[in-house]
Formats: sequence, C-alpha cells, structure tokens
Amino acid sequence: MIIILKKNAEEKKVEEFIENWKKRGFGIHLSKGENTTIVGLLGDTSSLDANAICANEVVDVVQRVSAPYKMASRKFHPEDTIVSVGTDQPGVKGSTFGKKSIGIIAGPCSVETEEQVVEIAKAVKKAGARFLRCGAFEPHTRPYSLQGLGKKGLDFLVTAKKETGLPIVTELMDIRQLKYFDDVDLIQIGARNMQNFDLLKEMGKVKKPILLKRGMSATVKELLMSAEYIMASGNENVILCERGIRTFDNYTRNCMDISIIPYLKKESHLPIIIDPSHASGLRWMVPTLAKAAVAAGADGLIIEVHNNPEKALCDGEQSLRPEEFADLMKVLPKYAALDGRTC
Repeated sequence: MIIILKKNAEEKKVEEFIENWKKRGFGIHLSKGENTTIVGLLGDTSSLDANAICANEVVDVVQRVSAPYKMASRKFHPEDTIVSVGTDQPGVKGSTFGKKSIGIIAGPCSVETEEQVVEIAKAVKKAGARFLRCGAFEPHTRPYSLQGLGKKGLDFLVTAKKETGLPIVTELMDIRQLKYFDDVDLIQIGARNMQNFDLLKEMGKVKKPILLKRGMSATVKELLMSAEYIMASGNENVILCERGIRTFDNYTRNCMDISIIPYLKKESHLPIIIDPSHASGLRWMVPTLAKAAVAAGADGLIIEVHNNPEKALCDGEQSLRPEEFADLMKVLPKYAALDGRTC
C-alpha cells in the first residue's frame, strides 16, 4: 500500500503519522520527490481501511499495490533511482547509473594475469569506459573450465584500480568470499545466483551497490522479486542487468530482450543496463546490440574487452578488441544524444 501525503503537510504531523505505522509493526519506505511525498507500507495491508487512512489530515491519496514487489516498484518510488559507484573514494573516478548518465563497464571475462588486466584497464579507460569489469571468481557451467584466480585475481584488480582510477565491478558467488571484496565498488550477482535468496538477503546488508543479472530463464517479475529481496533487507542501491535469455533458437548464445528496457522504465525506478556480450556470444554483433540498447534507453552497458581474444581463457569469441571497443565508444554518444543523455 502507498500513501501519498498532502503537499503542504506539517513535518511534525508527518513524523507522527509515520511513527504510528511503525508502532503497528509495518515497515516504512519513504520516498520524497520534488512535488510528492509517498509513504510505502510494507507488510500485510489487506485488512487496512483505505478510507480511514484518508481521513488523516496529512493524507491525500491511498493506493493499493497489487504487484508482489513493493520497494522495486515505481509506484513506491516515482523518481528514477540514481546509483553512485566509487564516488566516495580518493583516487577513484566514480560515476553514476540513472537519469542522463550512461555508465559504461568494460573489461575481460576473467583475470588471467596482472599485466593483462592492467593493460586492458588502461585501454578501456582511454576509450571512455567508467568502470572495470573482470571476474576473479568464475561460475562456469563446465566444472573443468576456468574457475577464476580467486583472491589473487582480486589483488590484480586492485592494482588496475590504483593505476587507472576505475572502480571495480566483479562477481560474488558465495557469501564466504565477501571478506575479500573490501576494494570492490560494485558487486555483481550473476545469472546463476539471481534466485539464491539467502545470498540476496546478505547483499541487503552490505554497504555497496549491487549489480543483479537476470537469470537466463527468469521472467521480468522474477528479476524484480530478486531485487526486492536485496532492497527489503536494507540495500536500495540495486542496478538491474539484462544479459540475454534462453529461447528455442540457438543462432546466438542467448537472446537479448530489448523490450525489457522500456518495460522496466515504466514498472520500476531502478537503473537497467544491458550485457550485449553474453546476450549474443558473438564479437561482431556486440556493437550493434550495444547501440540498440542505448537508443532504447538503457542506463548502461557491460561489455567484454580482451587484448588478445583468440588466446583468452574464456569467452574470447564474444570479447571486443581494445580498438573495436574504442570505435564503439566514438559512436555511442550519438545514440545517447537521441534523448539528451551522455556516455
């Protein structure tokens, strides 16, 4: 249930109104916009009388929210959420996702060597990327594939961060790994863990933004419910990511659901970014899908880049070369400018 307060309601009476609901055992989500203040009630509101609530002098309108997700819903939070990443650290050039700023995340699938990740970090930064992505812990389908360098790989990422100032984006697979993530700026929860609810609850307790990837067979509703787990546990800094879903065809690795962008813009206030690398699995297709995503309104991109993709230990076939990424970054601003945004 959402309660829209009157524009000129007295602050003291609003505080008393909210405190009363807390005493009754309801969770409160408060959203203050330029012209509207909304109180979201979290809990079983089925027995509440909307007319009785409207009788309070600070209340303007009461609306029931039928969707199972509340905090992720735009009805609870009409204004777009802007998520800041790495903006509070000296020596790190952080940035944001949401509104007029399109965040570009780039880097290799996996950390292979310190020299490799530093070289790629410098290249993508020069081309215009704002964040460095790279996997230290790798959840691959085949148990004999590369599983990542673990803690050692994170140390290499920290070196790249110090040399470039790029915030780090990397995947957390298990809560036991969290102790190594002090220098990680944006924690990625991968497609395979999208419905690992215990892990999502733990992400609600951390003081870092979360990049939540859609599961390869997950519905949009399920994606938003997973975001709700994180938000309801205390962390509202969630970025959604479409990385392609499985369909009956296999000419690409996955199928990029571009319609999710306008849908989520209507249904939710959370930023939505696109992963054209995993969506296609094909290097030559990545630039086209990236441009389409930006034109459709995506708040960011996460793109795999490797300095020698033919010899990459994983996902070389979908990784752009640094010069290809640089060429893409030259044209993306034209697509962003279609609705007054910048890359």
